[in-house]
Amino acid sequence: MPKLKTHKGAAKRFKKTASGKVKRGHSGLRHMLTSKSHKRKKKLGSATLVSEADAPKIRRMIPY
Repeated sequence: MPKLKTHKGAAKRFKKTASGKVKRGHSGLRHMLTSKSHKRKKKLGSATLVSEADAPKIRRMIPY
């Protein structure tokens, strides 16, 4: 069997946790930050888990 290739775009955006779940960052923290509240920016800065519906697709893209 040939080796599986990692989708490089997905590898830059997602990480696997130790338990096998997929972690992602939030969007919306690049520009126009003065109009966003401190609470909103703080929440956008933290990582969260990918939804269970999208996780299988992403796991296929980042096999290792």
